[in-house]
Amino acid sequence: MLTVQLKSVIEKIEDEVISWRRYLHQFPELSYQEEKTSQFIYDTLHTFGNLEISRPTKTSVMARLIGSKPGKVIALRADIDALPIQEENTLAYVSQNPGVMHACGHDGHTAILLGAAKILSSIKEQISGEVRFLFQHAEELPPGGAVEMVRAGVMDGVEAIIGAHVWTPLEVGKVGVRPGPVMASPDTFSITITGQGGHAGLPHQTVDSISIGAQVVTNLQHIVSRNLDPLDNTVLSITKFSGGTALNVISGTVEIAGTVRLFDAEQRLTITRLMERIIKGITEAHGATYSFKYNAGVDPVVNDEKLVSVIQDTVCELLGENALAPIKPNLGAEDFSGFLKKAPGVYFFIGTGNAAKETDYPHHHPRFNIDEDSLTKGVKMFVYSTLKLLHEDSENSIGLLTKVEELT
Repeated sequence: MLTVQLKSVIEKIEDEVISWRRYLHQFPELSYQEEKTSQFIYDTLHTFGNLEISRPTKTSVMARLIGSKPGKVIALRADIDALPIQEENTLAYVSQNPGVMHACGHDGHTAILLGAAKILSSIKEQISGEVRFLFQHAEELPPGGAVEMVRAGVMDGVEAIIGAHVWTPLEVGKVGVRPGPVMASPDTFSITITGQGGHAGLPHQTVDSISIGAQVVTNLQHIVSRNLDPLDNTVLSITKFSGGTALNVISGTVEIAGTVRLFDAEQRLTITRLMERIIKGITEAHGATYSFKYNAGVDPVVNDEKLVSVIQDTVCELLGENALAPIKPNLGAEDFSGFLKKAPGVYFFIGTGNAAKETDYPHHHPRFNIDEDSLTKGVKMFVYSTLKLLHEDSENSIGLLTKVEELT
C-alpha cells in the first residue's frame, strides 16, 4: 500500500537529505560552472530507479518519473548554483572552494528535491501522470538558467510547476505562500551625463556633470513618490554615482546606475518614459548631453491562485494551521518566472530561521546557514502537494495522502 511505502521511505530519508545538503555546501559552484554539482545530482538520481534522466543543458539535470497510469504532468524545480562569497562559518561542512559559498540555500533546495524524487520514484506504480524534477543551473546570474532549460524543452507538456525557497526571515516550521505577485522583476539602468570639464576654480567655464547628475538623482526619486500609484510596490534605487578624478578638476562626465524593482512588467514602459523625460530635461537645461540604457530583468514571479490553495491546504494538513505564515511580496528576484511562461506555477517559502542555531542571518551573508530541520518539511511539501495535483480528480486522492502524524 502507498501508506506503508511512504512511511518506510520518509522514516529513512532525513539523514540522507542532510548528507546531500552538506556535501553540496562543501563544494559550491558558481552560475554556469555547476559541473561537479550537476554530476552529483545526475549520479544520485540514478541510484533511485524508475527515472528517465537527462542533461537539458551543460550544467542542469532533468529526471522524469512516468507513472503507471496516464494523467497530468507536474514539474518540481530546484536551483543549484552558489554565490561569489567567502564563507565565514566554522561548520564541519564549510565551503572548500575559496570565495564561493551556498549563501542563499540552493544546496538545501537541491537536497529537498532529491528527497522528493527518491520518495516519489519509489511509488511509481501508484502515480497517475508524470513528475519532472528540474535541477536548474544559474539562477543567480542573469539572464538565468530557467530560460535555457525552457528552450531545451523541459516544460513541454507541463501543466503546473512548483518551486520553493528556504527562507531565514521565516521561523523554522513555518511555510509562507501568497497568491499573485511574490517576487519582483530586477530591471537595471545606466546613465552617462557628458558636460564640459575644467578647473574647479573657474566653474563658469565648465558644464558641471556632477551637479547635473545630482539633480537627475534627486528628480528620479519623484517617479515612485509622485508619478506612480502609491499602492504599486515599485522601487527605484540609485546604486552607483561615479565621476571626477582630482579635487581641483570639475569632471566632464558622470556615470549613474541602479535598479528598478516592479511586479507589473507593463509598468516598464511608463517608468522608462518618465526616466528619460527627467534625464533629458535636466541635461538639456544645463547644456549637457546624456546616454540612457534600460535593461529589463527576468519577469516577476506571479503565483497561480488555484495552486496557492493546494500549497495552503498541504501546509495545514502536514504542519498544522499555525504553520501557515502570511507573507508580503518580495522585491528580490527569481528566474522561476521563466518557467511560468509555459505553465501556471506556485513559489513558496520554507522557514529555516532559528536564532538558537544562528540560522537567522540574511541571505547572501557570509554567515548564512539553514536549520536542517526544515529540509524534510520541504520534502514532504513537495511530495504531498504533487500527489494532490496529480490525483485531485480522483475519488481516492484523500487516501493517497497519509497524515503526517502517521509518518513521523
